[in-house]
Amino acid sequence: MERILSVEQIRSADKYTIETLGISQKVLVERAGSAVVDEIKNRFYGGRVLVCIGKGNNGADGKVIADKLSKIHGFSVTTFSVSSGLFKVFDKKYDIIVDCIFGTGLNRVVDGRFKTAIEKINNSNSYVISCDIPSGLNGDNGAVMGIAVKANLTVVIQEYKLGHFLGPGPDYTGYIVCKDIGISIWGDDFVRKANDQIIRQYFKPRLRNVHKGCFGKSCIIGGSVNYTGSVILSSNALSALKMGVGYSHLAVPESLFSSYVGKVPECTLSYFTDFNSSAFDYKLIDKLLSYDSIAIGMGMGISRGVYDIISYLLNNYTGNLLIDADGLNSISEYGVEILKYKKCKLILTPHIGEFSRLTKINKEEILSDIIAISKRFAKEYDVVLMVKNSVSVITDGNDVFLNTTGCSGMAKAGSGDVLSGFAAGLIARSDDLIESIVCACYLFGLCGEHAESMQNCYTITASDIIKALPEVINALV
Repeated sequence: MERILSVEQIRSADKYTIETLGISQKVLVERAGSAVVDEIKNRFYGGRVLVCIGKGNNGADGKVIADKLSKIHGFSVTTFSVSSGLFKVFDKKYDIIVDCIFGTGLNRVVDGRFKTAIEKINNSNSYVISCDIPSGLNGDNGAVMGIAVKANLTVVIQEYKLGHFLGPGPDYTGYIVCKDIGISIWGDDFVRKANDQIIRQYFKPRLRNVHKGCFGKSCIIGGSVNYTGSVILSSNALSALKMGVGYSHLAVPESLFSSYVGKVPECTLSYFTDFNSSAFDYKLIDKLLSYDSIAIGMGMGISRGVYDIISYLLNNYTGNLLIDADGLNSISEYGVEILKYKKCKLILTPHIGEFSRLTKINKEEILSDIIAISKRFAKEYDVVLMVKNSVSVITDGNDVFLNTTGCSGMAKAGSGDVLSGFAAGLIARSDDLIESIVCACYLFGLCGEHAESMQNCYTITASDIIKALPEVINALV
């Protein structure tokens, strides 16, 4: 896991390093500038460079960059102070523009000369390198403060910041490199970023002397007359099985049973009366209570019947319960308070719209402070929460993880359902719920990236994500 810090956390770390450890600000600035220069040397053998300098430490970094680059053979360096307003410097063409205008602490709308400078950079057709964070991005939520530099490369100083990954941040940072300059980070109250190690942790070599009962049992409950989705629900069951679980079961309404027979022969199948039937037989649900994990909600529609069956599971099931899609929407419609009364361990996987309905907070407000709002909700209802977005937030109310894998091609119907299948499989064979969900989300994103690399962002489907799974796992373990 890698650390992702808030603006206040990196400020505190910087202060501690200077005042307690005795490493001067001048030394840190020199190291930061050198880190950027090293990345430029690694990519270019020379060229015309414009270094755009603002005020404060970021501007100081820029002066070091300009000074060091000018002494390296092959680089022709021009330094531009934005405060001077002498924009004729942009009349020339540059191979590289280095952005050192604003740092992570920006908290106002960019205007005046600074806005003009960023417009000039973005229209330059040069290779743009931002120092620490693209100027104009909010360091805590990735919001664009009126306008922001669109970088090809961002050289992050010491630690990733939340703004690199949240909101529009990823569309402005380009490729990210994180460079250690000796700023001391202490404690563990920071957001974590998953990496390949978590895959190796959950897909270790197995003993030869094992059987299917060693690896847990997962169950998918879903479907309705109005939302058959046989392929997606079958894919969910198959996804769970491909996560290494020993058994995978699919439970659907009786009216849909024939549609699912034979779809995934490796998974067992059962049916029960329609969720909204007055004659609903909970004894049929009781047969599923022995499973290690249950995922419910996909394709069920929003209804009081769905709400009632979730309430029944909360009160009678003692395994790991994952609620997604219409399960979440039914809870939003008929009462979130049932989440507080449960015997099971509970995982909720809303996308931003579903989370907005659960919390009664509008999407814009959630996106402006998604970490705090997610933590507060998870803690209040004692759940593991995964708020799905281009970068997903996963928290149990204490620890927070960001998943940064994935691609735009995954923004299609059915993708979230496949993720639920991945998660259902992993939580059936692990006691660490939050890490299981992080692993599922991280692996899901990698599979999407792999599928897109084999096709393109327009043509990949949810099924392609599942197909990519074996190659992705094999490449990492």
